[in-house]
Amino acid sequence: MKASRRKFLSQLGAIGTGTGLLSLGGLPAEAEAKEKDKKSFTISIFQTTDVHCQIHPHDELFWENDQAVYRKTGGYAHLKTFLEKEKAKAEHSFVIDTGDMFQGSELSVRTTGEAMVPLLNEMGYDLYLPGNWEVIYYKKAMQHLLGSLHAPKICANMYHDLGEGTKGELIFPPYHIWTVNGVKIGFLGYTDHLVPIRQSPNYSKGIIYTKPEENLAHYVDVLRNQEKCAFVAIIAHLGLSQQIHLANIPACEGVDYILGGDTHERVRKPIQSKYAKVVEPGAFGSFVGKLELKIEDGKVVSDHYELLEVSATENKADPKISQLIQNNEGPFQEDIFEIAGYSTLPLYRYFVIENPIDTMILDAVSWQVPEVDIVLSNGFRFCPPKTTPDQTGNIPITNGYIFDMLPVDSMIRTGKVTGQQIQEWLEKELNNVFAKDASKRFGGWVIKFRGMEIEFLAFGDEGQRVQKALIHGKPIDPDRVYSICACERDGDPDDMLCRFKGVMETENTAYTLHQAMKNYLAANSPVSPTPPKSAVALDAPPTLLTQVYGVDYQFK
Repeated sequence: MKASRRKFLSQLGAIGTGTGLLSLGGLPAEAEAKEKDKKSFTISIFQTTDVHCQIHPHDELFWENDQAVYRKTGGYAHLKTFLEKEKAKAEHSFVIDTGDMFQGSELSVRTTGEAMVPLLNEMGYDLYLPGNWEVIYYKKAMQHLLGSLHAPKICANMYHDLGEGTKGELIFPPYHIWTVNGVKIGFLGYTDHLVPIRQSPNYSKGIIYTKPEENLAHYVDVLRNQEKCAFVAIIAHLGLSQQIHLANIPACEGVDYILGGDTHERVRKPIQSKYAKVVEPGAFGSFVGKLELKIEDGKVVSDHYELLEVSATENKADPKISQLIQNNEGPFQEDIFEIAGYSTLPLYRYFVIENPIDTMILDAVSWQVPEVDIVLSNGFRFCPPKTTPDQTGNIPITNGYIFDMLPVDSMIRTGKVTGQQIQEWLEKELNNVFAKDASKRFGGWVIKFRGMEIEFLAFGDEGQRVQKALIHGKPIDPDRVYSICACERDGDPDDMLCRFKGVMETENTAYTLHQAMKNYLAANSPVSPTPPKSAVALDAPPTLLTQVYGVDYQFK
């Protein structure tokens, strides 16, 4: 019996060897190659962020040889073509967007974000993170819009508010795992916990935000030790300063990369922090961040990051995306592309201290409400540049571009404050931008104003940055009452204006920001919004392009 069995096995072995069905000496060449591919391969993670509903190609500013250079970039149809090209070159690919998808254009406002949903779904994203502006249409709309997207959404620090500050469940799952050939890549999501302060408070009503460090170590432990992820990335919408801060605290141990967003910074070389590398891929669909990981035997053995420019001239428009844009934009086209006025100067908003766009906004509000002492404007990086003249030789400013510059058409509100309040507010606002402790920096830039002139030390000590402050050419009198003007924020108390507390005699004017801008342009076009040097840093150039310092990074 034993002899017969040995003979049978011998014959079977011979058959197997001869036919390739069975190899006692090892796997066939093809199977061996496949097995090797599973053990050694590369994966590519592509990231966009802060597109802000900029669906068309647009002018983009690049800082080259200390000069502004403009090129046409972005547009979802061109971005789609670009991503498909890159994915075709990649062995395994994964595409993410890290927030601010539903705010920033007239089309989005007119459709309460709905027009963006089919575009985003057609783009083929694999994962989303809600940004600070996803709450622009309030909590329920945010849930509806994000829930309408086909790909998963994650965020580990947004909770349902059950009332009176009681924290309920997470609104979104905290993490997502992508598995390739048995190798797990873990993504953990965090958005800006300062949303209730940075945005109008009512936008985020019903949501409780927590600092990432409150549960970061827990979820890193889950991903590393429970899920056995070979690579852990935080996808974040915190702003570059906050992301660098996070990468330097012990709670971040075990994280490999922070793929960030919010402040529109262009990180071309990963910023190596104590526990993780930090990147951020610009804004407006002008760039895509590409992180390539080399995998061998289940481990990540190397990584390579680059920031890729999405040229609108080198990438043809995807026809399906183009058709969706045409269909969605059609009912609103006449108003979106109507010209409200002209500028003789390129319009942009990239410098930390003063910019032509903010100058034009302040000029418009000052012209509309001339009786106030000081006009204020938020220091955000909304909208791409506008630099291309039309047949008139000047740069057209459309109604749509007014929405790009001012996505929320707030009422203009006035009030009164003392000189002492102004001095304290100035120091606080400058610290929000330039705090030595990165965790204390807000996402915005220096607040803009008209009627006041200051000289300050950007990198000075907290509370002692302002070296000179004048209102209408005279030193600020701490005891004098001054009138101020800014935009109303939904949910702010009656005595708050532009983060000023204790404002007296607040009341709304008859004008919104958009009305003031249209009236001003109609009466004064073409305008030439030259920054007046109302704010001058004594230790930094007027062309300062980032609030980030102390690390190897340049905005360009």
